[in-house]
Amino acid sequence: MKLRMNHRAANPAGFQALLKLEEASKKMGLDPVLYELIKIRASQLNGCSFCLDMHLTDLRSMGESAQRLDLISVWRETPLYTEKERAVLALTEAVTLISENGVPQHLYEATLQYFSEAEFVSILMAINAINCWNRIAIATGMFPGCFES
Repeated sequence: MKLRMNHRAANPAGFQALLKLEEASKKMGLDPVLYELIKIRASQLNGCSFCLDMHLTDLRSMGESAQRLDLISVWRETPLYTEKERAVLALTEAVTLISENGVPQHLYEATLQYFSEAEFVSILMAINAINCWNRIAIATGMFPGCFES
C-alpha cells in the first residue's frame, strides 16, 4: 500500500483546524472509554483502518479487555456493554449513517435517559470529529503505519 498524500503536509491549516475540533471535543467531559467507543464504532462503519487501529490501541492502553474490543461491531448481541454505552453506540451508528434513517426520536430520547443535553452535544461533537477524520484518512489512502519511515 502507498499513502496517496500526506494531508498534514499538503494543507497544514486544514489539519490544524480539524485538530482543534478534536481537541475541543475531547475536552467536553465525556468518559474516555465512551469517547474511544465512539471513535472505534464510527471507524468500523466507515471502514477506516488507520483510525480503527489508532483507537483500538488507545482503548487497549486504558486496560480494556480484548473481548470487549473484539465485539464492538456486534455490541447488540452481547451483554458486555452497559446501557449507557449501548446508547452511545446506537447514536454513533445513527449519526455516522445519518442519510439512511436520520436520528429517530426514540434514539434521541433513549440517549437522554443517560446524558444531559450538554453531554448529548459532546457526544455529537465526538461523532462528527471522527467521521471527518475517517473521511480524510480514507480519501488520502491512510493505513496503519503509513507515516512511519
